[in-house]
Amino acid sequence: MAVDFPLHINSPSEAPALDLSFVFPCLNEESTLGACIRQVNESLAPNGVRYEIVVADNGSTDRSREIALSMGCRVVAVEERGYGAALRGGITAGRGEYVMFADSDSTYLYTDATRLYHAAKEQNADMSIASRMTGRIEAGAMPPLHRWLGTPVLTRLINILFHGRLSDCNSGFRCLRKEAFKTWDIRSNGMEFASELLIKALKAKAVIVEIPSGLRCGPPGRVAHLRTWRDGMRHLLFIFSEKPRLFELTGLFALLLATALQVTAFFTGPISVLGTFHIFDVHSQAMLLLVGVLGAQFYLFSCTLYLQTKDHALTLTRKLIHLDEGILFFTLLSLLALMAAVISFVTVKWSMYGFGNLNMAHDLLIWVHLLAVAILFAFGLLGLHVLKKARL
Repeated sequence: MAVDFPLHINSPSEAPALDLSFVFPCLNEESTLGACIRQVNESLAPNGVRYEIVVADNGSTDRSREIALSMGCRVVAVEERGYGAALRGGITAGRGEYVMFADSDSTYLYTDATRLYHAAKEQNADMSIASRMTGRIEAGAMPPLHRWLGTPVLTRLINILFHGRLSDCNSGFRCLRKEAFKTWDIRSNGMEFASELLIKALKAKAVIVEIPSGLRCGPPGRVAHLRTWRDGMRHLLFIFSEKPRLFELTGLFALLLATALQVTAFFTGPISVLGTFHIFDVHSQAMLLLVGVLGAQFYLFSCTLYLQTKDHALTLTRKLIHLDEGILFFTLLSLLALMAAVISFVTVKWSMYGFGNLNMAHDLLIWVHLLAVAILFAFGLLGLHVLKKARL
């Protein structure tokens, strides 16, 4: 049965079988919401799709709710603030087999709703995406920074790290199979919802398809909810948070290589290569110390990430994460005692030279390297165990 208007449903027992729930996240969108709803109706109603329109209201203080209700939409109040929170609330409330969503700012091509739905249905996909990057973007519709740097870089990063074949990771116009969505455990409240949705779907081996769509200019004077640098960083942080293995392997490699070269420098002293390159002097050792510390930080970061993901860590990482607290205590105590001994030794040697010029840099750097990395590791593990206890 085709519907000529979004269905009004008062209770789940009255709900007919729906093909699609179209969700609009909404925060004070009275100037554009009505036009968005009309365009969705114009796309879906004539094509035999049994659908409803759900407006996920995130605390609007204008006439958005009244407009939605007057046009036959179902309004769902979402108290937790944020773009992702509004969408999660609206998607959860949707009663269709598929749930589609798009921003309610009149920038997307809402008349592509039927094509987007059919792409998911006909290809048995868990997600279909209306790609702006493969469609037509009106002049001025997308800031140059977003079009040529932000979206392409983030999309490329997701494709590389999670084996995707996407063209537009930031599209806010998508269609989801609701049963698949429930299994992805989406939690983001902010704009990073878009990245989480893609990454969780890719990690779950979901079928994802894209259709070319586009982007239009919003109405004059409208202030976008997106904040470029803050939200871009949130996307980036979430992408990295779902790939702890990247930091685990990179950190271990940098740490072990820098430490091995530091030990080599201690035993060989400065050497000349081909009579031109002079290596393993004090400057090289200082740089190796920096690389070793950075590697340790990367590795500890991966340990923290493993606490919140289901990814499989290396055996060494698992043992460190679950290290016995007694061993950790005595390790910290021993390292602090060793650090005090080294400081005392250097102070005594310095006093023997009348607290004047002390030339111990070559011999001292290896001890500083080993101690710095070890103490960084120990206190990093201490913080990790405190975090584990706090999560219980």
